[in-house]
Amino acid sequence: MAKSKNRKVDIPSASLADIAFLLLIFFLVTTTIASDKGIALLLPPKPDPNVEPPDITKNQRNIFKVNVNSSDRILVEDEPLQDISKIRDMVKEFVLNFGDQNQENQDLINSLSGAQRNFVLSQGRKPDSSDSPGDAVVSFKTDRGTSYEIYLGILDEIMGAYDEIYGDRVGLTAEEFRNLDKSDPAQNDVYSRAREGIPRNVSIAEPTKIGE
Repeated sequence: MAKSKNRKVDIPSASLADIAFLLLIFFLVTTTIASDKGIALLLPPKPDPNVEPPDITKNQRNIFKVNVNSSDRILVEDEPLQDISKIRDMVKEFVLNFGDQNQENQDLINSLSGAQRNFVLSQGRKPDSSDSPGDAVVSFKTDRGTSYEIYLGILDEIMGAYDEIYGDRVGLTAEEFRNLDKSDPAQNDVYSRAREGIPRNVSIAEPTKIGE
């Protein structure tokens, strides 16, 4: 008997849903989803409302103030500043002032690099600036209307000042200091020596509302 010339060919489609599901799983597993990274800062724990806050007094000369309003206008030590790149050297000069000429400070000065010791001596140990690196506090306060660009730019200059101090102390650049692997004992020792007696005292205040 002759075969029909109009025979229809059916394509099996029962497994297409399974194939599509497997492809979906494949792309979900292999696709890398980018995630935004914030600023790596360790925030203090929330204060206990049942505990009286400590009575802390600090000589104003030991506080280096950086304020930014909602219009991105900058005040450093109550003086207007246009170029934020100048903040880095200003912070370094403030931290390495050693205004209190006691034996502890002298021992810390002796532990600095030669260039840093010359820097300290050339500044004259101003009596109206910080007493020592341990007492020096950099206070950074912004407004809720401050732009993110200005905020990050100033914070980078402040942190960069400390990184340069630490790096210079042990013969490294700021970038090399930041890249030290603290899980390696030798590099962790370098990291500890760089920071000994010079804590990173940076106070970032909660932004205020416009008009406050």
